[in-house]
Amino acid sequence: MNYLSLFPDSTRATDTGLNIGGCDLTTLAETYGTPLYLYDQATLDTAAVLYKQTLDKQYPGKSGITYAGKAYLCLAMAQWTQQQDLWVDCTGQGEMAIVVAAGVKRERLVVHGVNKSPQDLETAIRQAGTIVVDHLTELERLISMSSNEPLPDLWLRFQPGVEVETHAHIQTGQEGSKFGMDRETILQAAGICHRQGLPLKGLHFHLGSQIREPVPLTPAIERALDMAVEIGFEADWTLSPGGGWGVAYNEGELPQPDTKGYIHFIAEAIVKGCEQRNMPLPLLQLEPGRSLVARAGVAVYRVGAVKRAGERTWVLLDGGLADNPRHALYGVNYSALVVKRPSAPNEIKVCLAGPYCESGDVLSMDLPLPKVEMGELVAVPVSGAYQLSMSSNYNGACRPAVVWLADGQAQLIQERETPADLLRRDHRLNI
Repeated sequence: MNYLSLFPDSTRATDTGLNIGGCDLTTLAETYGTPLYLYDQATLDTAAVLYKQTLDKQYPGKSGITYAGKAYLCLAMAQWTQQQDLWVDCTGQGEMAIVVAAGVKRERLVVHGVNKSPQDLETAIRQAGTIVVDHLTELERLISMSSNEPLPDLWLRFQPGVEVETHAHIQTGQEGSKFGMDRETILQAAGICHRQGLPLKGLHFHLGSQIREPVPLTPAIERALDMAVEIGFEADWTLSPGGGWGVAYNEGELPQPDTKGYIHFIAEAIVKGCEQRNMPLPLLQLEPGRSLVARAGVAVYRVGAVKRAGERTWVLLDGGLADNPRHALYGVNYSALVVKRPSAPNEIKVCLAGPYCESGDVLSMDLPLPKVEMGELVAVPVSGAYQLSMSSNYNGACRPAVVWLADGQAQLIQERETPADLLRRDHRLNI
């Protein structure tokens, strides 16, 4: 059954319905309510081990893996990253506060951001092991702050001018992108670092997210290595060629992109490039992005109504745009299974949509499903990345509860928001 390959590794289709991590989804929905987000630790562990073991085998130099906090971050997820010896990529004070509270060590915290505020930089100087410098103004701010406290390691973010095949909103390395610095600016920044005695330790670039083909990485790696030679890096420097490796969101995108092949491609390109330039291998720091976490997550919704509109059948759910804006942003079409009837044959094509006042409040268009009735539960796979982290309170929506599944046990890791939470920041006018 191909559709199960979109779900977490521990998913089972039983006589009573879907089971993930040894837990029955109907029981979970009755206990915690819907919409409900589930994270399967077994799938997370397998993905992390695959990256680490493949890197150890393919890359003879020292290497590491960075978890993208922007994919989804909470105390529990940050704790899990440390069980797997991962670095964590943070943007801004909020994400840094979460990982520090979770006990992430300073040397494993790397701070990104295209427009870090002075407060972000002050926090990063105190708490991070690495700051990725995006532009010269940021470098000048760091220099002005360095008189009060020593700076952590600095990497310069390089804009390699390479365009990858993905949605335009998630391309990041092309010429004219808002991210990073071109060759001339990088050399200028490196010169400032050398003259000021700053701890310049590496280069970072990122071509985009949801990449399924590694070939465009070749010119980007070549240009980064040329930059490293010009800057004068020798031993003990780091190259982070970003990440952004993709996942399949529906059956039409299967099979899953080849993670081992992706890692092998990067490792081989760096090894050959360093040999050609007679330079030592850098520390290789990969950022797997969604490929580490997306398939571990499942969203569970309850059907509120089924209605016909012209030639379309709309299955209206109790969640959508407010907890998952990715269809509206990127046109993503999700798959789904009926929780109590996961093996039922598909009979009709439906559009899955939420309750919000936007035509873009859709999860999937023309999705083959069995006939669905009001009150049934629907499970949407590949919901672990860039959904809750981009969620909102649109139409007064309360963000869903999140539950961690491991070894037959379910643990609440984020409570469902309530209307009281929505009012907590508000103040009445004195009128």
